[in-house]
Amino acid sequence: MTIDDSARVRAWLEPRADEMAGLLSALVGQETENPPGRGLRGCAGVLADAMGGLGIDGEIIGVPAMGGQEDPCIVRATVGDGAKTLYFHGHFDVVPVQDRGQFTARRADGRIVGRGTADMKGGIVSMLYGAAAARELGLLGDGKIVVHLVCDEETGSVAGSGFLRRHSMIDPAAVAMVTAEPSAGKIWHAARGAVSLRVTVHGREAHVGQANFGINSFQHMVRIAAPLEKYVRTMLARHTAFAMDGNDGRGSMVVVGGLSGGGSNFNVVPGTTWFTIDSRFNPEEDLEVELKNLTTIIETAADGIGAEVTIELTQFQPSASTDRHDPTGRALAQCISRVTGVEPAFEMCAGILDTRWYAQLDIPAFAYGAGRLDVSHGPEEYVDEREMRSVAAVYALYAQELLR
Repeated sequence: MTIDDSARVRAWLEPRADEMAGLLSALVGQETENPPGRGLRGCAGVLADAMGGLGIDGEIIGVPAMGGQEDPCIVRATVGDGAKTLYFHGHFDVVPVQDRGQFTARRADGRIVGRGTADMKGGIVSMLYGAAAARELGLLGDGKIVVHLVCDEETGSVAGSGFLRRHSMIDPAAVAMVTAEPSAGKIWHAARGAVSLRVTVHGREAHVGQANFGINSFQHMVRIAAPLEKYVRTMLARHTAFAMDGNDGRGSMVVVGGLSGGGSNFNVVPGTTWFTIDSRFNPEEDLEVELKNLTTIIETAADGIGAEVTIELTQFQPSASTDRHDPTGRALAQCISRVTGVEPAFEMCAGILDTRWYAQLDIPAFAYGAGRLDVSHGPEEYVDEREMRSVAAVYALYAQELLR
């Protein structure tokens, strides 16, 4: 890679700034909230059409629904025809909005504001234009970029990325993978694992006037959940050895009661009450052990008061990491430095990443994308347009570095 290569890529991208902004605005307008997982096929169609406009032959692959999604699918494309494979991976589902107006993109002051701009429809635009630039400028050498865009990353990726794994659509011989999560100029080379539970407490309904005949599941739930507070504090104090953003807590994160509910009416003893537990465990933790610890705390508390509980495992996703000194990681850092003039830091993401599906196959996997995690999922989520183009340039140069 030369300075001229970087300039050539930027010169190809800059005149397409309005195109890129227009595509992102169109993607934001696709209401792909997950949960519940609606609008997925429509967004996939917009992506496939955009690929066609860039001379990229994309296909839409239907996948079995897992979790109630409507018409889940993957968009897959191959750019180039060489022997080496570099994966560009992204997701087009978004978390639920705080206001329906977030599905109308606003473009002002060099930013595009709207749901999914940072996480990660803006990143998808960067990947598509980066891949197109690499092809148009002859940077692919003896290789190809395979683009995977999945529909359910926000709920665990079992339908999308899991389908790719189950059907051997991820080549273990690939040179690397990069995903466009909003890393704010950092390279995320590691991510936490996740364990999620839904705990249902069973009681017996009764009329409020005869409450003594009922068994109050809510009162039992409060007493069952209380011992988990100590566990939350314990895990928060167990720090990771991985470098992290200075604003992020270094302990494993456990949230009790992110969702809860139950009962049939205000004047009826609640017969069923439920709550969730969601965790993000550092790579140093053994997820099987921590799952056992959680279930033991719950079952012991329930046994102590004679309560009946049902524990449902709703997510179990391992952590993932790639050595920051791996040559593919150094190459990505060099490409970023060429484009931005800044040496990027390697850090662990505070959450979970789809890098795990590739790292489990010993494929070096990294996250680097436009946008910031601290605005993602929020009411004023945005991406900087200039950064979106810079990241696209990095992707094109990264393909050149690994595939030539």
